[in-house]
Amino acid sequence: MNIVFLNTLERGTGNQEACKAQVSIGEEQGVWSVHWQDTDAGTEEEPVLWYQGISWDEMLHVFRQGLREKMKDGYRPLVQTEVELSQGMSNKARASQMLSYYCEEHPNEEVFEALRTWRREQAAKEKKAPYILATNRVLRMLSVFLPQTKEELLQIPGFGEQKAAIYAHDILQITMPAVRMHEFPLDWVMNVVDLVKFEGWLLAQKEQKLRMELDREVSKRKVLEVVSGGGTLADLQVSLDMPRRELLLWVEELDKEGYDMEPLVEAELVSIPEEEQIKAWQAFETGGDRYLKPVLQRLTGEAELKGKELDRAYEWLRLLRIRFRREKMSAQAAS
Repeated sequence: MNIVFLNTLERGTGNQEACKAQVSIGEEQGVWSVHWQDTDAGTEEEPVLWYQGISWDEMLHVFRQGLREKMKDGYRPLVQTEVELSQGMSNKARASQMLSYYCEEHPNEEVFEALRTWRREQAAKEKKAPYILATNRVLRMLSVFLPQTKEELLQIPGFGEQKAAIYAHDILQITMPAVRMHEFPLDWVMNVVDLVKFEGWLLAQKEQKLRMELDREVSKRKVLEVVSGGGTLADLQVSLDMPRRELLLWVEELDKEGYDMEPLVEAELVSIPEEEQIKAWQAFETGGDRYLKPVLQRLTGEAELKGKELDRAYEWLRLLRIRFRREKMSAQAAS
């Protein structure tokens, strides 16, 4: 077996000697394995198998989870790894995470909801996704720290000069009337945070991110399996239990990553009249493929589609656009 990773860990016992153990990742003919072994002098035990299988992502998830559990028990790696959380962060990143943690521990739901309402309405005006204006994390910090000036607003991580220039007036209209208990700058947060609870919060955040990554990989495999088998969007819905719009986002993203989505495009477009596809293709060529509404208007003329009929029209146009963009890229590469 090829050992691709090996680290020794120690845990204090209250005596002069420390308990030692080793964690390792091995690979043999495409099969990954993770082992944990206590290595105290004179009491070396057989390795405990944490994982064995062919999935790199699942192996890494098990390795990280197991190592975190051991760290909760007091073990610390002699060679620093990414699981040491805040110890491996830059001072700026650590401070930013502490601010987020403090806000979750001391929420101001009334101001937070007011900021969410503003964000939703403003995003609708600008025809943007709400998170582009500000993430929930940023809104949380705004609602708790309550900046009163543009200068204070700029001290909120994730809110730079450009956004402040556009949205400072609207945001301060919400935060200024609220009564706040602390002042800027926010250095005082570092002195009041319980470090033990903060580390636990970081562990939970990291694990949530890893679960999301693993879930994404599982969903990705399901999409690719259905698509390679000639499945349709309806088949994907059954397999993944997601809305069709969300599935289309998956398909578009996987196409950008280089995966072949043509079987799905072909399966969905087979029911669309060829003349409609030709008109849409010509509209992409003359008007560009960034926006679908002008293309749909060229197809429908004065007719106004609504409900499921409108949704279906946008679905097949998005799928046709995938084919159009791919062939356009192939032509450019060939020239």
